[in-house]
Amino acid sequence: MKKILVIGACGQIGSELTPALRKIYGNNNVVAADCLYPLKGELVDSGPSCKIDATQIEDIATTVKQYNIDTIYNLAAILSAKAEANPMLGWEVGVGAVLNCLEVAREFHCQLFTPSSIGAFGTGTPPDNTPQDTIQRPKTIYGVTKVTGELLSDYYFKRFGVDTRSVRYPGLISNITLPGGGTTDYAVDIYYSAIRNGKFTCPLRQGTFMDMMYMPDALRAAIDIMEADSTKLIHRNSFNVTAMSFDPEMIATEIKKHIPNFTMDYQIDELRQGIADSWPNSMDDSCARAEWDWKPDYDLVSMTEDMITVLREKLL
Repeated sequence: MKKILVIGACGQIGSELTPALRKIYGNNNVVAADCLYPLKGELVDSGPSCKIDATQIEDIATTVKQYNIDTIYNLAAILSAKAEANPMLGWEVGVGAVLNCLEVAREFHCQLFTPSSIGAFGTGTPPDNTPQDTIQRPKTIYGVTKVTGELLSDYYFKRFGVDTRSVRYPGLISNITLPGGGTTDYAVDIYYSAIRNGKFTCPLRQGTFMDMMYMPDALRAAIDIMEADSTKLIHRNSFNVTAMSFDPEMIATEIKKHIPNFTMDYQIDELRQGIADSWPNSMDDSCARAEWDWKPDYDLVSMTEDMITVLREKLL
């Protein structure tokens, strides 16, 4: 049975991935760690937890030794819009944490998962059906850190044999975790606003297409890639994965099927719009499908139905 450490357990992905891992591997075999400590609620009640500042390598090494960890999920990150407001912090967390985890994984022979992002691409990348292997010249500090993390992870695999694996996430949509400062967060906000107020002011222009994924699929991707047969992996850091691509009008149209009086207007956030314009409209995830049988369960229609159902019960 694996002994897993989740760094950034309180974040957008970690707060849902940690419970999912505990259901599979057992509560006591998954350690929840975050710089926000003490942890609260299910994360601390259902299994071991500790404080880790991912920019401090000793924090990571000490925990790995204490719990005999063999698998690390490094989810420490500063999301795109927030990183633009504080580039130094974005680099310190986005790259410093990756390098620290790689060093600890090398020393203690751990598997390591560090998610990348659609933000690793840039304006020179083919925008439609973006290939697995293509030019990556991101225009944000967030994207720069993701590309750096991919390269470092590949280096540690080839140079030291560290079992590094990763996926490039699109925008993630959750009915549990609130938005955390990402460019794609409008696609979460819109559902909450639709339920609460029946209206939404969109920060991105009509026609702004981006890849998205429902959180249940994102969690499964993080788990499945780490269980994949390593002999079949040609790419490691990092696989394109996606589930759907839409613009604001398309998601609004689906919501109106459930909330007919829903309305949406626009107030463009130029920072977020500029970031979105530098990212692909859609990604080609055929390599993930071929090398470890990736396939999403949700599309825009099924995700919207589930989001509306869950949020109505949660908010009303």
